[in-house]
Amino acid sequence: RLSNGSFYHDSVSRSEVVDMDWKVFLTIFGAVFIAELGDKTQLATMLFATDKEVSKYTVFFAASAALIVASALGVLAGTLLSEYINEKYLHYVAGIGFIGIGFFTLYNA
Repeated sequence: RLSNGSFYHDSVSRSEVVDMDWKVFLTIFGAVFIAELGDKTQLATMLFATDKEVSKYTVFFAASAALIVASALGVLAGTLLSEYINEKYLHYVAGIGFIGIGFFTLYNA
């Protein structure tokens, strides 16, 4: 809270502040949550948590901070790429990449 009792600076009108789109938030949260379940980062975190000499709080906060930084890098990279490459083409590249990973996984299974 700012000293004037508002959550917004005087120079910023309420209409200029972007409201949270909860539908998008829940979609992204659900997709990332499901993708991370059983992922190597979760397995590594579980392994760190098995060490009886390490605080579980340390494991939780370190893993959480790492995921936040990795997500921030993803948002930054996506934002920068979208400045130079049409969103439609980024979707094509991402789709082809995922299909390629799928074929690679099936081939090596």
